[in-house]
Amino acid sequence: MPKKRHKASPDPGPGSTGIEVRGVYRRWGETVAVENVSFTAPSGRFTVLLGPSGCGKSTTLRLIAGLEVVSAGQILLGERDITTLAPAKRELSMVFQSYALFPHLSVAENILFGLKVRRVERTEREQRLGRVAELLGLSELLHRRPSQLSGGQQQRVALGRAIIAEKPVCLMDEPLSNLDAKLRHEMRLEIRALQRELGITMIYVTHDQAEAMSMADKVILLRDGRIEQDGTPEDIYNRPATTFVARFIGTPPMNVLRLVGGPDGACVHGLNGKPVLRRSGDGLSLGIRCEDVRFGEADGLPARVSGVEYLGADSIVDCEIGDERLAVRVQGHVSLGAGDHTTVSWNTECVHLFDSDTGMRMQ
Repeated sequence: MPKKRHKASPDPGPGSTGIEVRGVYRRWGETVAVENVSFTAPSGRFTVLLGPSGCGKSTTLRLIAGLEVVSAGQILLGERDITTLAPAKRELSMVFQSYALFPHLSVAENILFGLKVRRVERTEREQRLGRVAELLGLSELLHRRPSQLSGGQQQRVALGRAIIAEKPVCLMDEPLSNLDAKLRHEMRLEIRALQRELGITMIYVTHDQAEAMSMADKVILLRDGRIEQDGTPEDIYNRPATTFVARFIGTPPMNVLRLVGGPDGACVHGLNGKPVLRRSGDGLSLGIRCEDVRFGEADGLPARVSGVEYLGADSIVDCEIGDERLAVRVQGHVSLGAGDHTTVSWNTECVHLFDSDTGMRMQ
């Protein structure tokens, strides 16, 4: 295991450099994979490109790395325009989803491969190798081949190969997708601690919102090649810009209930009783996080339980409320079962409102 690290300073490390993406497109004929994407990955910070499969996050990373050609727009490393530079001249390192280790080389040879290609002097190579191996807990494994390593150890070798280059920016394309759940959690902690200790600018691609929320200083959420929302994990969770963001972030996802107009205000679709808002509900949807819903209050809305998932520390109760479905998170075990009738309620300050047609957040 890697050595215990001291608490790192939150300030960016010396020489770290941010990335700015300005109005970037990537087209293949009539197909647009990335459309007018603009964002900044701040210097010395951890930025995550998040989204479902096919949303353009890996393509965006490859555009930054120079592995894909930009159809339009600019990419800047600090003040330097790197849009048309060859990958080797961009001062970037990269960790791929498939660790891309040479099976016939030892751990040490894999880590040192890039330095040898660039003809770094042997003394300098050995000094860097010693530092990186100690940092990643690989000192006792340097003579092994990749086939003799566990998945987590192979991942550390791939990280070592990127770190030893001592570039100011490191790009990671879903590096943990081949690991089991427990090891993924451990490696998330290791990568985040490593980034903070080294003070490098890191751009990390994942489809896993738990990875994004737990690791990122900044999240860029993509959908269909465009940015859906750009902000801190707290901003994206607490103030989702669209129903897509609301449903993508959070486990279970946010409840989004269609509203209709009633005589006294907006009602949940299929419930003609008590209004949930003192305003017209036509064209609106109401969002509420599952942890903000309560059971059993006398003035609550009628609901029917359709199923219960017991997860140990908490339970997820799926309900039918009018014509809509509602998930509720409660601590520990719950006495309700499928078919039971109850009531649900929530505080109005926890409510999010969206336009039902566009999915956009209502101010």
